[in-house]
Amino acid sequence: MRDMPDPADGPPDILRHTPPRRLKLIGGVLLGLALITVALGVINRVQADQRLKAWTDAQAIPVVHLIKLTGEANAGALVLPGAVQAFYDAPIHARVSGYLKRWYADIGMPVKAGQILAEIDTPDLDQQLAQAKADLGTAVANLHLSQTTARRWAALLTQDAVSHQDADNKNGDLEAKTALVASAQANVHRLEVLESFKRITAPFDGIVTTRSTDIGALISVGGAGDTPLFTVADEKRLRIYVQVPQSYSAQIKPGMTAAFTVPEYPRRNFSAQVAAAAGAVTPQTGAQMIQLQIDNADRALKPGDYAQVRFTLPPDQGAIRVPATALTFRDAGMSVAMVGQNGRVAIKPVSIARDLGSTVEVAAGLSATDRIIDNPPDSLRPGDVVRIATNAPR
Repeated sequence: MRDMPDPADGPPDILRHTPPRRLKLIGGVLLGLALITVALGVINRVQADQRLKAWTDAQAIPVVHLIKLTGEANAGALVLPGAVQAFYDAPIHARVSGYLKRWYADIGMPVKAGQILAEIDTPDLDQQLAQAKADLGTAVANLHLSQTTARRWAALLTQDAVSHQDADNKNGDLEAKTALVASAQANVHRLEVLESFKRITAPFDGIVTTRSTDIGALISVGGAGDTPLFTVADEKRLRIYVQVPQSYSAQIKPGMTAAFTVPEYPRRNFSAQVAAAAGAVTPQTGAQMIQLQIDNADRALKPGDYAQVRFTLPPDQGAIRVPATALTFRDAGMSVAMVGQNGRVAIKPVSIARDLGSTVEVAAGLSATDRIIDNPPDSLRPGDVVRIATNAPR
């Protein structure tokens, strides 16, 4: 028979258990791994935050493209609009008032110098001429009477039958009557000249380009309705007028040849020679008027045509050509942004010599070694740090 436990000894130690030493070692290893995992996670998060901050800072630095500067060695071209005009172009007004009796030339008709274009009926002028001729007859009659009287008084004076004073009076009257005859003759001649203006004639060989009257139309000289009856233009030779900007005016001189086109002949090139320059710049336009001349024997060109004139300019060895996209307007005026050796932005004012559209020629402010930024953003300021694109310069 087994002995029963003594109650005085307390409860039996059935819950007490001492873990094996191997189990303690496994628990320590697991705890260490957990701590290492947490530490690695913290380190990775810190490194990720640092990389994100560095990437964000790098993205904040603008990326720019550079352009390669070169001096312009070839001749440039300047294209400007031109106005084609006839070598002679005459609006023909009437010199006498009346009614149009008939016309003989219409638009597009070639005419010769002196050819009658129209006739004017002038009843008022006809009556004035008739009256002037009658006044001339009266003056001539009075002159003959004065001459006869003066001769008689001169004969009486030799016989001392009249006084010298009376004889002088008769001679003075003769001189006055002579002057009246001359005045009447001049008046008749003036009206006869006006009568010749009843026939409207062409001033030179050419073509009638306008006709603004018709039979029976009232013609008023010097009034509100005094408009040209006809316009005659000489189209055998033409003038082309071009407004050349002041910056190019010194390079375009008489004797140069320019090519031009007109819309009705898009595939045909015409050639004209610079004949004259105005020699002054118009303040309103800042340009100088240039006149070119061209023979138009085939009458292909018409007065009033719009022309695109192309001047070939001599090369400027000292100029540097840059794209227009590189220009920016700052407080100092027209400028370009460039990248210095330290990678920071610098703003340089420049002086434009020629504006060629997509490109410009810079006369001063740049050198061929400058690294110019293409399309610089307005936010760029001197001293800003930039990154250069890998495909720059171009």
